[in-house]
Amino acid sequence: MITKTMQDAINTHIQAEMYSANLYLAMSAYCESINLKGFARWMRIQSKEELEHAHKLFDYLIERGGRALVGAVAQPPDEFKSPRDVFEQTLTHEKKVTSEVHDLYAKAVNEQDYATQILLQWFISEQVEEEARVSEYVEKLKMIGESSNAIFWIDKELGKRS
Repeated sequence: MITKTMQDAINTHIQAEMYSANLYLAMSAYCESINLKGFARWMRIQSKEELEHAHKLFDYLIERGGRALVGAVAQPPDEFKSPRDVFEQTLTHEKKVTSEVHDLYAKAVNEQDYATQILLQWFISEQVEEEARVSEYVEKLKMIGESSNAIFWIDKELGKRS
């Protein structure tokens, strides 16, 4: 059985993952609006991944005899300055999520909840991967500046994500 402290903390993180999904879907919509279909595809897939993370936590709570709750999710921004701004905001957001996962893990350690610690190790590894992948595109977008040819090349690269 999961403790109430861990149940509440995981439910809070489920909401954070749902917000992430909505944020990336909003970013996808922005990219569609400026005809960058590859950027839009990348963000839409990212949104789906965040939903999967929320579902993973949701199912985990149920497995542990807890109560999974679905709370309100704040509306994400829907306007962005540029494709680079989208990825810079994504990196900032992923760093925030990493911090939240670390806090959740610290709670699991404090609660001596070994099963949750094991689950959260997956999330910690996932965050390392997320930050590295997004950082790569932030750096590429910084290098190319406003070059439309290069942005179209990156758009094509991002569109290959499956």
